[in-house]
Amino acid sequence: MRLRRPLRARSLTAAVLLTVSVAGCGEGPGASPGRPGVGDPFFPEAGNEGYDVAHYALRLGYDPGPHRLTGTATITARATRDLSALNLDLRGLDVEAVAVDGAPARWSRAGQELTVRPRGALDRGARFRVTVRYSGAPVTVTDPDGSEEGWLRTADGALALGEPVGSAAWFPGNHHPSDKATYSLAVTVPKGLRAVSNGEPAGEETEGDRTTYRWRTGEPMAGYLATLAIGRYETGRTTTAGGLPVHTAVDPEEAEASRAVLARIPEVVAWAERTFGPYPFSSAGAIVERPGDAGYALETQSRPVFPGAPGIVLLVHEIAHQWYGNSVTPRTWRDMWLNEAFATYAEWLWQEEHGGDTAQEVFDALYAGAYFPDAERDEALWSFPPAEPPDAAHVSGLPVYWRGAMVLHRIRQTVGDGAFRALLRGWAAEHRHGTADTGDFTAYVETFAPGRDFDAVWEDWLYGAGRPPRP
Repeated sequence: MRLRRPLRARSLTAAVLLTVSVAGCGEGPGASPGRPGVGDPFFPEAGNEGYDVAHYALRLGYDPGPHRLTGTATITARATRDLSALNLDLRGLDVEAVAVDGAPARWSRAGQELTVRPRGALDRGARFRVTVRYSGAPVTVTDPDGSEEGWLRTADGALALGEPVGSAAWFPGNHHPSDKATYSLAVTVPKGLRAVSNGEPAGEETEGDRTTYRWRTGEPMAGYLATLAIGRYETGRTTTAGGLPVHTAVDPEEAEASRAVLARIPEVVAWAERTFGPYPFSSAGAIVERPGDAGYALETQSRPVFPGAPGIVLLVHEIAHQWYGNSVTPRTWRDMWLNEAFATYAEWLWQEEHGGDTAQEVFDALYAGAYFPDAERDEALWSFPPAEPPDAAHVSGLPVYWRGAMVLHRIRQTVGDGAFRALLRGWAAEHRHGTADTGDFTAYVETFAPGRDFDAVWEDWLYGAGRPPRP
């Protein structure tokens, strides 16, 4: 979820090392360079063609004084065709050296594209690793919708957020949601600061005036869901009734206001497991920053980020994303409604089961124009179909969230309550730790409920222009 509130951009300095090592290289007469960008309809330069990343190992260091980031990124991948060169997404930073399989490699820069040319071609199916050093000032990225991401300076450190393309500002990679990988991070910061990331803590050690924190994410994660928070946090660890670790990191100024709602994370996870199926990751939790340090909440995998103390409904929304968006990830940015509609409908289900409005009451109020306090937002709700945002500036628009949730409610009306609950769990299980697009979802629904007529749901609500006829 992105609550748009502009942030003030601040510059940083940084350095990172990227190394590539390759197994099974040959000249490969049919080899050719991988294309920069995977052709996403809204972010065509995002991602890169010709390889699939299995793991990112990042060794980073950050000092808030000079605002300098240093590090090593080791990328393990598999070639999906014969490659004479491959591209990595990297914004801003100055590359110092690149090697392939321990041997120096040629490289060049053009915009966000770092092109790596190994001495020998990478054969299709070959597993390889890449090693590169880079340094400079990581940038804050302004999205087409005006929100900011990438590397954001905070009151006492930094916060890295990536949706949709900001992760390339702090580590090189194949930054498109269609390529998911596991991660390990070792982050060194001045003693007294903490470094918090996704997944599970894997140890910490202090040497002199520096402390290194290690984190490991063992389940596949899209690059835009990776986060790194550095600051003077109050940290906590609890477990759910089922033994799932819950890790929290809270800015001290937000600690008191956040305590009660964060204590409900185990309750919300348990409710979500009953509703959506088994929790898909090795831990849960939250990072709470000051409101001025982040301009929106984001469902970063296993560790959602909040700009100030969240309310219970926002907490439900971001935890629901762990199933829809994080485990089942959109194949392209056009499919964003598969993230936000499900998380928004989770809010409706939570309220329905906890003494609030029913989903039907919310649906009726939205349809009648009585839900939002102003006519402008009601008009925006019907401005485009949820499955067809007009451009990159609208991938987080109101129809993607609210009208998308109305599509899910129309499916619920069509199949009935019990079948709809089974459908929610089945969809999450069908594409667990994978990617999916809108066509996958509509095909799944029709296969799940054969004989039911979904034509009006798709034509009028998912793809239709304007306010559909009253159901």
